[in-house]
Amino acid sequence: MDRLQRNLQSFFHNRWLVFVAAMWMQSWAGIGYLFGSISPVIKSSMGYNQRQIASLGVAKDLGDSVGFLAGTLCEILPLWAALLIGALQNLIGYGLVWLVVTRQVPVLPLWVMCILIFVGNNGETYFNTAALVSCVQNFPKSRGPVVGILKGFAGLSGAILTQLYAMIHIPNHAALIFMVAVGPTMVVMALMFIVRPVAGHRHVRPSDDYSFSFIYSVCLILAAYLLGVMLLEDLIDLSRTVITMFTLILILILLVPIAIPVLLTSSSEDPAATQECLLPENKKGGGSEEQAEVILSEVEDEKPKEVDSLPELERRKRIAQLQARLFQAAAEGAVRVRRKRGPRRGEDFTLLQALIKADFWLLFFSLLLGSGSGLTVIDNLGQMSQSLGYEDTHIFVSMISIWNFLGRIGGGYVSEIIVRNRAYPRPVALAVAQVLMALGHFCFAMAWPRAMYIGTLLIGLGYGAHWSIVPAAASELFGLKNFGALYNFLTVANPAGSVVFSGLIVSGMYDHEAEKQARNRHSSSAFLFGRMLNAASFGEEKTLKCEGAICFFLSSLLMSGFCVVAVILSMILVYRTKLVYASLYGNRT
Repeated sequence: MDRLQRNLQSFFHNRWLVFVAAMWMQSWAGIGYLFGSISPVIKSSMGYNQRQIASLGVAKDLGDSVGFLAGTLCEILPLWAALLIGALQNLIGYGLVWLVVTRQVPVLPLWVMCILIFVGNNGETYFNTAALVSCVQNFPKSRGPVVGILKGFAGLSGAILTQLYAMIHIPNHAALIFMVAVGPTMVVMALMFIVRPVAGHRHVRPSDDYSFSFIYSVCLILAAYLLGVMLLEDLIDLSRTVITMFTLILILILLVPIAIPVLLTSSSEDPAATQECLLPENKKGGGSEEQAEVILSEVEDEKPKEVDSLPELERRKRIAQLQARLFQAAAEGAVRVRRKRGPRRGEDFTLLQALIKADFWLLFFSLLLGSGSGLTVIDNLGQMSQSLGYEDTHIFVSMISIWNFLGRIGGGYVSEIIVRNRAYPRPVALAVAQVLMALGHFCFAMAWPRAMYIGTLLIGLGYGAHWSIVPAAASELFGLKNFGALYNFLTVANPAGSVVFSGLIVSGMYDHEAEKQARNRHSSSAFLFGRMLNAASFGEEKTLKCEGAICFFLSSLLMSGFCVVAVILSMILVYRTKLVYASLYGNRT
């Protein structure tokens, strides 16, 4: 009985259990990705036009990304309390939307509907923040894979929830809104006491690499399975029994990762040995913790300028030698380690301290240009495919969800290889992702045959990679102590870019081309009937559609150019942070 109790206690405090629970929670957290399926129901029920639906979309994007309150509450409240607040916001926001759409309460004005969508979607920021904060603290040496996997499941949640809804198969499409209101709330409330920091850095095991490989394998199987199921459902009229079987297999795949904490709990690895391997060398020798914290700043001050121009191996060797000399000199009292004003790169920043640093704004604007242009494509993918003559737009929405997921998984994995094996700044992976996005936007602009498939692939991969690379880079450059506040400020870049690109540039150019085509179609009628028919045509203008490659040609070229600017900003950040990454990871390679 005592052994069983110890095993249960060990299982409940296992950081892998927290990680798996966070993955399950994130599988329901990306409710914003279902807006494309929800908006037609709202539009038909409320009688909205496209501009009004676009206003709801902006409210959705703002709610999804404005997480200042979530970041602050996650720092001052227990994470379970913050998760409970997010779950209640989700339930109240989307629950009221469902009541309005189904006419169970009186119809509300558009601005109230925008507030409800904002409140409901803002609950997602609590889920994201709690999952990332707890898991990054539990896995401080594996930030890239952890962030990539968690953000990947959030990006894939739209496809997962769509498949669950297909199994339920309720004729009333408003039931999807009900599922969005109730489903995430129930899952989060069931897991909110599990997702929390558990001093995971003391639980490092030699088998961790195999555990991450197993998780990556599950992710790839999940993505391939979902893509195959979606293609089958799109091409073949499947029976409800087959769809139910596919959904049950999906649920089984999602449950498979729980095997990791179960097996680790029953294993007999020596916990003392696994704790020791994570301690820095200077702490093993009894060095001063405060001295270790500031030595990075001393290296930056004492490093000769020509070091940065040396070959990589030589540069890392010279920096490591300089660090060793400074440690020895400080220990012998030959030099006094200076305590500067405010933190340096790699130390713990508050949000206010980070806001006055050029590196933070380079990261912010690089994210704004890259992810903002990607979100614009996601929000307008239906119209883009329709303008090119594709009747079924759902296949592209499903595909970009899969590529988004793989981009988040792959971005975390590749960027971790870069920093661990090469001790090179993580933002270089961000620059590569933005190059892919620039090519994707160019494909959309050219509208070559099958360009929609290629552009969807490149944009999905590049956009997804942003959300695994940027949070990990922010935690490395500005510390873990206030990571929640820093992360939620950076996420503001996403809706800010979407408002500029989608709300002003893309929609404005699309409407201009639609008006031009409408005038050409009705020009002969206008000559015959004069101003009266012109006025009637103007009244129908809002419902007119643009057709052809010209609809998104110029806007796609502009967004491709913005992604090139983002690449330049990312490479400037790479140049400025070489020393930080060499100091963090150089002595391990």
